[in-house]
Amino acid sequence: MKDIPPVIGTLESALYADDLDAAKAFWTGIMGLKVITALPDRHVFFRVADKPYPQVLLIFRASATEVPPDPDARLPVPPHGARGPGHFCLAVHADSLDAWRSHLEVRGIAIEADFRWPTGARSIYVRDPAGNSIELGEPKMWE
Repeated sequence: MKDIPPVIGTLESALYADDLDAAKAFWTGIMGLKVITALPDRHVFFRVADKPYPQVLLIFRASATEVPPDPDARLPVPPHGARGPGHFCLAVHADSLDAWRSHLEVRGIAIEADFRWPTGARSIYVRDPAGNSIELGEPKMWE
């Protein structure tokens, strides 16, 4: 597979939500992410990490992003959108998972699952306001 150029990682991931205000409140107030930019009724973008390069979570309203761009659009992003719950996993250190669990429970966020993978890595699963499955997991899950 010599002809395939290398990939260096994930730059952005997207989830979809109809209520962007609820998404913003969850991702900033509960999960601690910072808003990069927001466009009412279309999207809100969050910084997940800065290093080794910027990593971003994009939350879109599918009904807004399914519409093709105008022919003269400055940023002609192709239409996209998804319906139903998606999944997003944040990497966290093993020694912070108990603190995360407590943090979420105190704020009324139900823990959907908390278990160890065959690699020994632990994951905690919750739902965001749009019903997306949000995982907090140790990176060694994929070692």
